[in-house]
Amino acid sequence: MAQDPPAQDLMRYEAMAQDALRGVVKTALKRAAAPEGLPGAHHFYITFKTDAPGVSGPPDLLGKYPDEMTIVLQHQYWDLAPGETFFSVTLQFGGQPKRLSVPYAAVTRFYDPSVQFLLQFEAPAATDAKPAEIEPKAADTDPETPPADGEAKVVSLDQFRKK
Repeated sequence: MAQDPPAQDLMRYEAMAQDALRGVVKTALKRAAAPEGLPGAHHFYITFKTDAPGVSGPPDLLGKYPDEMTIVLQHQYWDLAPGETFFSVTLQFGGQPKRLSVPYAAVTRFYDPSVQFLLQFEAPAATDAKPAEIEPKAADTDPETPPADGEAKVVSLDQFRKK
């Protein structure tokens, strides 16, 4: 007896799961943007594809990271503005304030080391369009920007289930 070929996922469940988990990133950023800021020791390492559609920032900065960039939101970030489809934030790089705008779809990794919480996402398709420059706002000091370790992966829900 021949086996039927696997059914094609016309619902795109993996894409729906990734969109739902990106909602966790959006909610976390909204809490960080609240007047009281990040609670306790929470802080975020956010890795995103710099060549993804909708990513914008100073061309000199994005040119240094032509593929992927990790930013840290901990003590020194300003004007965090989480929207429905993207977030914007001002950070300092080399002593200069720089404003970045990142669509949630461009995020490949979200990590809160204070509680060892990690989400990894599939990388979005690259674009040939050059990012638009955004006028930076005033800020004081430079956050550390650690390198991303490894490639982005599909999120497996198994790692979030209680055992």
